[in-house]
Amino acid sequence: MAEIGPNTRLRASPYHAATLEAGATAFTPYNNMLLPVSYGDPMAEYRRLMEGVSQWDVAVQRQVELAGRDAAALVQMLCARDLSTCAVGQGRYAPVCDHRGVLLNDPVVLKLAEDRFWLSIGDNNIRMWARAIASERRLDVRIDEPDVSPMAIQGPRSDDVAAAIFGDWVRALRPFRFEETQVQGIPLTLARSGYSKQGGFELYLMDGARGGELWNIVREAGGPWDIGPGAPNVTERIESGLLSYGGDTDDLTNPFEVRLDRFVSLDVDDDVLGIQALRRVKAQGARRRQLGVMLDEQGPQPGHAVWHDVFRDGRRVGSMTNGAWSPRVGTMIGYVLVEASVQPGERVEVDRHGRRDAGVTCELPFF
Repeated sequence: MAEIGPNTRLRASPYHAATLEAGATAFTPYNNMLLPVSYGDPMAEYRRLMEGVSQWDVAVQRQVELAGRDAAALVQMLCARDLSTCAVGQGRYAPVCDHRGVLLNDPVVLKLAEDRFWLSIGDNNIRMWARAIASERRLDVRIDEPDVSPMAIQGPRSDDVAAAIFGDWVRALRPFRFEETQVQGIPLTLARSGYSKQGGFELYLMDGARGGELWNIVREAGGPWDIGPGAPNVTERIESGLLSYGGDTDDLTNPFEVRLDRFVSLDVDDDVLGIQALRRVKAQGARRRQLGVMLDEQGPQPGHAVWHDVFRDGRRVGSMTNGAWSPRVGTMIGYVLVEASVQPGERVEVDRHGRRDAGVTCELPFF
């Protein structure tokens, strides 16, 4: 079997050896790292997430740390959401846009101190973007990628597992709140967050040399609840209406097109990047919109990560950006990014590999 040699362009996570031991069968590149995406039984992984608790290596969710006198000013310049009321110990989901108002990333911003922040990013080089803006505006701020590697536990039994590791205090931790803590001397930050709607926590490991130890601590603590390995689950995230930056967006997508309206604060200062363009988009109306689509009578089949053309009345109106077979809907579902005139409940056709599949559009989320 061919192997990928270790290099700086594609790094393994601190949990990599543990994921191999747990049976990882497939990986994908993300933020110049390897993200496990399968352990060989997609339906078992889906059920574990929906009914029990799943353990994920999401170290690819890199952190961009902003620290120093102008850190708060810079993080607000980067984010189209008003962060003025964000408290220390709180995270905020916030779109990052360029000067055109085009979405560059949708990180969770974690406020560790009045002058120190993490941007927990999707797949894009936001560290380079932040450094360019800081230099352009002559800001006094240090911008680095710290030794921080998240692991997630997700699912309805995740509170039980987290309490077994850290104590019952974690049950009171509110969504998008976090606390610095440790387990068996391993330093980490524990946040109630994660890339699913099934509830859970992210453990931000702050010593990459101890990834294997932390993985095993979580795995053993989760034994009574039948914890098992998994990954950000494409079926659950589509059913739940979660956005995938870069998967559901292109180089023209603005936040209004992909249901991020409530995270855009149009009254922030003019020096927030892209805000003037976003005000124009809001005034004129977005040209596209994101909807769900349910295909007719589709049995279980592999999903896709390739954009497919969508037609209404024989005319192309956009693209289907993702797809998966949904056990809860009983057919193939996905998102479409289409002309703003397309309404929920309309009949469309999706050209998948030369075959036209009929379906109906709907509002998101599915559940």
